[in-house]
Formats: sequence, C-alpha cells, structure tokens
Amino acid sequence: MGIYVYMLHCSDGSYYVGSATGDDLSARIDQHNAGAFPGYTFVRRPVTLVWSQHFDRITDGIAAERQIKGWGRAKKEALARSDWDGVQQLARRRGGKPAR
Repeated sequence: MGIYVYMLHCSDGSYYVGSATGDDLSARIDQHNAGAFPGYTFVRRPVTLVWSQHFDRITDGIAAERQIKGWGRAKKEALARSDWDGVQQLARRRGGKPAR
C-alpha cells in the first residue's frame, strides 16, 4: 500500500506538507479543495499540488513528511522545482545565506 508525502501551494502563498495512504493522491487533493479537512488548508483554498513522492514503507514516508515540515520556505520551493542542487545548497547553510 505505502504512503504519499505531498506539498500543496495554498492560495495565500504558503505551503502545506501532508501525507496520505492509498493509491489515489488526486482524490486527497480534491478533498482538500472541497474543504473536507478543517484546519490549515480549509481557509487557504484552492490548493495546488506542487510536489509528491510515494514511499513503500509508511515509516519512511512519515519521517520524510516530518523532515520537510521543518524546512524553510526557500528549501520547500527548491523541492517543488525539483532543484536538487538548491535543496543541497540550502541544507549546507541555514537559511541558504552565503558563508562569510
């Protein structure tokens, strides 16, 4: 079965990171847009899927979700662009600021 970890871009410009078990991630995004989940995305609709990854092991997916939730905006945006060099660069220096 596995788990999807996903990132949504919200109407207010913020990002939401979540996870969903099952085979149909598009149904989960539709639920967010329909307001099925009271909470963060409810008042920030519509939302758009900007990144997702499937994990075979649920524990791996939960660990990835927690890690990404701890990232700053710039690093999340690099992930959404599939900019792996940018993700690595931002991982080296907190906030992505050049070293002095």
